[in-house]
Amino acid sequence: MPVDPVCKMTVKEESAAGKSVYLGVTYYFCNPNCKKKFDAAPESYISPEKEVSHEKAVPGRAVASSVDIPVGNMSCAGCAAKIEKKLLSIDGILKASVNFASEKASVEYDPARVKVSGIAAAIEGLGYRAAASHITFPVSGISCASCVDKIERALKSLDGVIEASVNFSTERASVDYVASLVAFGDMAAAVKAAGYEAAFEKESRGEDALEREERVRKEAYAVLRKKLIVGAALAVPVFLIANIEMFIGKGHQSSLSAFIQFVLATPVQFWCGLQFYKGAIASARRYSTDMNTLVAVGTSAAYFYSIAIMLVPSFFTVGGAMPAVYFDTSAAIIVLILFGRLLEARAKGSASEAIKKLMAMRAKTARVVRGGVEADIAVEDVIVGDIIIVRPGEKIPTDGVVVDGYSAVDESMISGESMPIEKNPGDAVIGSTVNKTGSFRFRATKVGRDTALMQIVRMVEDAQGSKPPIARLADKIASYFVPAVIAVASVTFVIWLVFGPEPAFNFALLNFVSVLIVACPCALGLATPTSIMVGTGKGAELGILIRDAEALENAHKVTTVVFDKTGTLTKGRPELKEVIAFAPFEEKDALFYAASAERVSEHPLGEAIVAMARERGIELAEATNFSAVSGLGIKATVGSKAVIFGNLRFMKEEGLDVSSFEDIIDRFAKRGETVMCLGVDARAAAVLAVADTVKDKAKDAVRRLKAMGKTVVMITGDNGRTARAVASELGIDNVLAEVLPKDKALEIRKLKKSGATVAMVGDGINDAVALAEADVGIAIGTGTDVAMEASSITLVGGDLNGIVAAFGLSKKTVANIWQNFFWAFFYNVALIPVAAGVLYPFFGILLNPMLAAAAMALSSVSVVTNALRLKRFTVA
Repeated sequence: MPVDPVCKMTVKEESAAGKSVYLGVTYYFCNPNCKKKFDAAPESYISPEKEVSHEKAVPGRAVASSVDIPVGNMSCAGCAAKIEKKLLSIDGILKASVNFASEKASVEYDPARVKVSGIAAAIEGLGYRAAASHITFPVSGISCASCVDKIERALKSLDGVIEASVNFSTERASVDYVASLVAFGDMAAAVKAAGYEAAFEKESRGEDALEREERVRKEAYAVLRKKLIVGAALAVPVFLIANIEMFIGKGHQSSLSAFIQFVLATPVQFWCGLQFYKGAIASARRYSTDMNTLVAVGTSAAYFYSIAIMLVPSFFTVGGAMPAVYFDTSAAIIVLILFGRLLEARAKGSASEAIKKLMAMRAKTARVVRGGVEADIAVEDVIVGDIIIVRPGEKIPTDGVVVDGYSAVDESMISGESMPIEKNPGDAVIGSTVNKTGSFRFRATKVGRDTALMQIVRMVEDAQGSKPPIARLADKIASYFVPAVIAVASVTFVIWLVFGPEPAFNFALLNFVSVLIVACPCALGLATPTSIMVGTGKGAELGILIRDAEALENAHKVTTVVFDKTGTLTKGRPELKEVIAFAPFEEKDALFYAASAERVSEHPLGEAIVAMARERGIELAEATNFSAVSGLGIKATVGSKAVIFGNLRFMKEEGLDVSSFEDIIDRFAKRGETVMCLGVDARAAAVLAVADTVKDKAKDAVRRLKAMGKTVVMITGDNGRTARAVASELGIDNVLAEVLPKDKALEIRKLKKSGATVAMVGDGINDAVALAEADVGIAIGTGTDVAMEASSITLVGGDLNGIVAAFGLSKKTVANIWQNFFWAFFYNVALIPVAAGVLYPFFGILLNPMLAAAAMALSSVSVVTNALRLKRFTVA
């Protein structure tokens, strides 16, 4: 069998550079030359029965893997060069090529020295986006925060996985990955090797992934409720029998009583508590521990010790009487923990209500015209290009463009705007919004998961499944917590066994169990994800879409807010601000002549004048002899009058007396307005001022941000005079004018270097790189898809007061997380010493294992309940 001289043959499967398929077998190669030879002559190169990889045999030669990573937010070829330079500076990267046109980075690298996640991090560190594929899938078997850490480590160990985050509260994994290197099957295998199960969510007719998840959650809740009811029905008699006889028998129990307790407690231990054993065994197989280990070990110790007393009572007899058995303890602990789990499950369901509300807005059917025939079909069956009829009061089934008809549509669910929006042919409509008045037909442009509503749902879902930096603290603690607890419990057992009063073994066992049970880190695992779920859900209700948990955590730290001007602070379209007419002309005369002349023009300033004339009900005339003079203005005949309309220079060239114009023009220009002069039959008729007007609530938003102590900056490509005029109107003191689009990110970087934590607010394609460069990028939802893709927060309706709300929500959510940490640690840290018995020598106080179980359950419930308080967040 021929072998490449720089490689040796090994019969094992390995992640590698190239991939070829031959006779149904996938071969992996780590040397591109080997792959080329194989592709040329596979039959002579290797037998099809074996899977192989090539490993480096010559010292000093790097084994190269290659990957193509999509790169977002590049604005020019200079961006590509910058990324290439950065990548080539990284140890382990052998070759890097960034193509601006295809928006891809092609990298050859040594997997022993650098991982794909490191390459992606380098790209994002420059302010660009490593636009990898993303998948979210449910993972079963998660029981505590340490499970989360194990699954994340397993996923991140895969070459090709850029980032992995597991949410304990939703029991879902969110993974950013490079599809050419790793697939879901690889992720599922890694999760399974860690002792858990992953499921791939496919779209199914009549039940989507969210509905299926809701059904599975309800089924799991029902099983948990059934186990709790059965467990309680059996545990209560055990508790009563044990305690009544202990009271009557002055601290002793009979063998008959012990046997009855054994019969009742056994189903609780091994049916109701089966999930704890399964989890503990799975952890043991991977030489690890988790919360299930604590519960299983603790309850088993009490249960099997009690069996030993039953079977060999003479060995444990003290003072001639059989000692107490602890079936009531083991049964009560399991029931109490199940009760805590049930309350957790209910609270988790409540925490994800935001997505449920969004999904409830969807239309179920659509009236489609196909082949000239109308038919009601399921909305899942609508395809792009279908013509759909919508009648008054109906929900619009999917996104599209009106082709005929007229109506007003309630878009408040998307924009927050309470007034219905008029829709005419050519206007866009959004799926799941409500048609109020007339009927119309529209052509479907986006269907299924591509609609605006489903994109919002996905963004909320991803945010709820993501993890902020603050969560890493909990994950780090959880990874060491369970082994530490087992160590503390073991030391407690030994100390009580050696130094404790008689019966020393009983004291040692009970305190051992108490430590294990009270220390279960459920609350610690729930502290962050429940707050993130509720916080991002509340944001969605307020029209604030938060892309990830890190943005939610960082938003309240912002010290400087940088606004793009056009389309963000202003409406982005010119409007007629003022008309000053000169006698004998009146304002309506000036509008009539100017609008009639501009009627055939496509200039946006002219369109603003025409729009104002029509709004005032002025009947326009047909203009004849129309001609446009580039850079100056237009000429036309309106009725019998010769009309000229343009700038001051145009008026002078046409021989008009401009003395009456000049002072007014200067005043308007100082306000940053564009001034146009009107002449009728060689006489000065009027001056019209047009400007891009500020948004209705922009001034209020700026005022509120400044009241919060934020520095507000406006950045624009406009000239300084216009920029300062708009800034003055809004109350903004800091202006960066005449900034080219490519330099906006540079200005953001300068502010960050000065020590500011910067939020960039923008809506256009030219804002995308700056949005990505900022600590927090905030896109206006009425802007471009590119801007929204580059941002970490999107204001759906475009109301800038949403920024104030986002900062307030961020502050409340982070405070809520720290409160949750307090409650989680309060129970664990405060009660572990009590459970170990440190108070016994001084006060004779011991923590009964049943009370320990109740305290542990209460800690989880208190954390989730505290997180749900965020639902009451309101915008001040």
